[in-house]
Amino acid sequence: MSLQSVKGSPVPPPAKRDIFGELGVRTFINAAGTYTAMTGSLMHDVVLETIHNSSSSFCMMDELQDKVGEKIAAMVHSEAAVVTSGAFSAMTLGLAGILTGMDPKKVEQLPHLEGTGMKSEVICQKAHEIVYNHALKNTGCKIIYIETAEELERAINDKTALLHFLNIEADKGKIKHEEWVAIGRKHGLPTSIDIAADVPPVSNLWKFNDMGFSFVAISGGKAMRGPQSAGLLMGKKEIVAAARLSMPPRGFNVGRGMKVNKEEVLGMYVALEKYIQQDHDKEWKEWEAATAHISNTVKLVGGVTTHTTVPALGNVTPTLEISWDNKVKLTGRDLQGKLRGGTPSIEIGGVRDNSITVTVWMLKPGQEKIVANSIKDALSKAAV
Repeated sequence: MSLQSVKGSPVPPPAKRDIFGELGVRTFINAAGTYTAMTGSLMHDVVLETIHNSSSSFCMMDELQDKVGEKIAAMVHSEAAVVTSGAFSAMTLGLAGILTGMDPKKVEQLPHLEGTGMKSEVICQKAHEIVYNHALKNTGCKIIYIETAEELERAINDKTALLHFLNIEADKGKIKHEEWVAIGRKHGLPTSIDIAADVPPVSNLWKFNDMGFSFVAISGGKAMRGPQSAGLLMGKKEIVAAARLSMPPRGFNVGRGMKVNKEEVLGMYVALEKYIQQDHDKEWKEWEAATAHISNTVKLVGGVTTHTTVPALGNVTPTLEISWDNKVKLTGRDLQGKLRGGTPSIEIGGVRDNSITVTVWMLKPGQEKIVANSIKDALSKAAV
């Protein structure tokens, strides 16, 4: 049959396939944030175009990582950089590079450290103890937790491979960034920092490299809106070079399963480039305006109050807490369920007995109105 109708008009293109619909997978408006369980963030069009365009050609992965790494390192003020499969992977690979150096025999031995001559301990502050530190244990190392600078000094020994720091809990630990780095230098030990979700501000991309941390690990699929499966290992040239021995395309190593292909490497590079160049002040004002719209809308319901805060260290975006008194016969969990089951479905953040939190930085333009009206309607129906 001709591509034109009888009257000569073009036949409209077929409708795009709705894979989510075919599978029965719920999609939703994300008023919660960049949670991995919610698939992180949405990639920018330029990232998607890069992924699509690069998918039709072959290249050598090491050459691509060399060239991309040079560009990224220049942008983030580090000696070297490599695209990894997330911040977790960057932590494992960075420590692996420290343990093995450029010795391929040691690379093959990880995570079995006993009798190899490799060091086997990482020191971290007790306040920085989180589940993601398992990335360091993947190398076979044991984590020693301390609380004070004096305890840190006593814990350092000939088995110590690394001093590790968690930025998002920096205010809870007794040892701050600069002192941590200084103690590492004093003892000739490398220091690392996990800043997985800690941009914005954009300056965090280079702040900790400038501060002197030996390597920095960050996620790529959050505020930077690169591939959710990508991240960055940034740091000293010798550490990054050695880390790459423990990652694909090489096999027989602890990081073989931490694979990123050319599309993700290039997508991460373009996402980082765009993130650094974008107008962050304009974006912040847009977030404030969208947050204010939701706040003003829901406060039309009697007994409802709102409060906006900005986290100090990670997920640094306007965060709106919506609370209500006993005039509204609804729990936070009830409201979450109503929003989740609505059309369109909406996901929110923190849930308490009489409050919820929402963020706007993962909303598409105009979705703040849908979120505001949906919350307002649910609260209004529950008001007495």
